[in-house]
Amino acid sequence: MDNTWITGLASIALEVADLERSTTFYTQAWGLAQVGEASGRRFFRCAQGAPVALSLRQGRRARFESITLQARDAAAVQSLHARLAGEPVARILAAPGLLSDEPGKDYGMVFEGPQGLRIVVAVAAAAAPMTHATDPTRPLSLTHVVLNSADMPQLSAFFTRVLGLSLSDRTDRMDFLRCGADHHTVALAHGNALSLNHAAFEMRDIDSIMYGTGRLLDHGYVVEWGLGRHGPGNNVFSYFVDPDGFAVEYTTEMEQVGEDYEPHFADYWSAFPRRPCRWGVARKPSERMMRAMAGAAETCLQANRTPLQAGIQP
Repeated sequence: MDNTWITGLASIALEVADLERSTTFYTQAWGLAQVGEASGRRFFRCAQGAPVALSLRQGRRARFESITLQARDAAAVQSLHARLAGEPVARILAAPGLLSDEPGKDYGMVFEGPQGLRIVVAVAAAAAPMTHATDPTRPLSLTHVVLNSADMPQLSAFFTRVLGLSLSDRTDRMDFLRCGADHHTVALAHGNALSLNHAAFEMRDIDSIMYGTGRLLDHGYVVEWGLGRHGPGNNVFSYFVDPDGFAVEYTTEMEQVGEDYEPHFADYWSAFPRRPCRWGVARKPSERMMRAMAGAAETCLQANRTPLQAGIQP
């Protein structure tokens, strides 16, 4: 049976406390381009990848809303719809059809999975080349997302058994799932409730991470964790906290795996050097990053600017 319905991660949707402030961060500091606005939402794109990588809307507080997974084709959307119809932990919110609520979505559906996780599965429409596509300081694409879950095994089983993703690795705290050659597209972490742990944006290389990091420093943001190299996935990372307290990552050099890749489990990773970076360079994440990764975005609202940005002279 062909279960390659999902080919990648297209976008995430967030509710933010100050839409103008978040727009400024993601365009001027993070390096995305705003590509549209409709029904109170603003849409942002990377230099390559899906037509939309990030969707923001004004809310009363910071809140993670949904992820959009890219479907192989319309037949894949229909196949998943049929599978979901028999799933007691899934609820169809919009049956397969044309999606017009966001630029770049063609044919797709919307459903709610375990623990209230809202997922859009859509076939991406063709996207025009970006004017800044050759700028090495800008993210290429939204490459993976990590979600916190109070019942990680349930959510992991849903992604693998129902949506067709494959387990790459499992530690004592996380599952890493893939739908292609990248080691992981979705990862799951033990948490108190369903929330966004972080969203990761791919950069061309380590130089590009450093240039992008420099731009963020110029805008008054600080590196909350990094530069380092992860264990599972072997990817290079540099983490920041956005104005609403969401954790965002620049990453590159994700491990490429084939269909014959054998997962490693907790016993393997427990024997790995017990430090948060293969290189031993990046030590523990900052307290602010730990709160952000725990999903408590609203607790970080007043804590993510340097003294200079807060209007206090250093």
